[in-house]
Amino acid sequence: MSQKKITINDVAEEASVSVTTVSLVLSGKGRISAATAERVNQAIETLGYVRNRSAMMLRGGDSGVVGLIVRDICNPFYAEMTAGLSEMLEKQGKVLFLTQSGQHGQNLDRCFDSLVAQGVEGIILGGGAENASELPEKARESSIPLICASRASSLDEVDSIRPDNMHAAKMATEYLIKRGHHCIAWLGGSGSSLTRAERIGGYCSTLLQYGLPFRNEWIIECGSHQRDAAALTEQLIHHHPTITAILCHNASVALGCYFGLQRIGRTIGKGAVDSYYDQQVALVGFGDVPEAELTDPPLTFVTSSAREIGRSAATRLLQRMAQPDENIQNVIMPSTLIERGSA
Repeated sequence: MSQKKITINDVAEEASVSVTTVSLVLSGKGRISAATAERVNQAIETLGYVRNRSAMMLRGGDSGVVGLIVRDICNPFYAEMTAGLSEMLEKQGKVLFLTQSGQHGQNLDRCFDSLVAQGVEGIILGGGAENASELPEKARESSIPLICASRASSLDEVDSIRPDNMHAAKMATEYLIKRGHHCIAWLGGSGSSLTRAERIGGYCSTLLQYGLPFRNEWIIECGSHQRDAAALTEQLIHHHPTITAILCHNASVALGCYFGLQRIGRTIGKGAVDSYYDQQVALVGFGDVPEAELTDPPLTFVTSSAREIGRSAATRLLQRMAQPDENIQNVIMPSTLIERGSA
């Protein structure tokens, strides 16, 4: 029988250290104590670990590889952001190495350690920064630049490029109010989502600013499955038929809401005056996707370009790699209203 190949994970377990620490010992980078390095080297000898010389050569210089951690690449925001990142990095001869941390960021540390083990020159954290409080210190120990391209709050100790979620929600809510809507509901997002919390903060503060009703039962949690959004839309309108406009947390929820309104005989459009009696509901989403123009009428969205956020994050990471001691930057990307027929 062939002998099991010893991996860097096995060495880490034997030495009771992280994969990142083993990688740093192998590469000779980072701040590792002599005692820890000795323990790792002893584990290597005990297990008979064969060092990957080509990988070690990459770690010793510029690998040309940049790591990206996202929760779910199927999310339209992350897909667009990744395209922007890759586009900008490729112009500089860099390759993007993609990992997924899971819907709740449960694999974040493992993703980070794997990227360090691959010898990346820098790492971009795409969202989920609320679960990443230990990453800045790990990045400093690894001498690897870390950038947040976050959808909500970011880490204070690292550069960040992020959308202004609160302003985006204020813009969408005020747009509907100025078109005559007084009963505006919110659909979508998880209660644990910081992005959702920031957007709802903008939505609620704008309603209060204009003296309009704020009702908890008009704010509905919902995942990104269109079927769930459609069913919850039907329930919402059934219980609160005076609602004339709905703000949707993301593009998938907006599309589900669209189908739900159609199923119960409501039309989607811009009208507000007496819209309860003509069964019309205005619909605005966040994020925008190409499918938004295929509905009838096309869907109105407020968006901070995910692709542009990716480009900006790539530019900032390249700057940080070239000048590691520069001051931390927190860049807020502006929002744009894409007005179409649904509101």
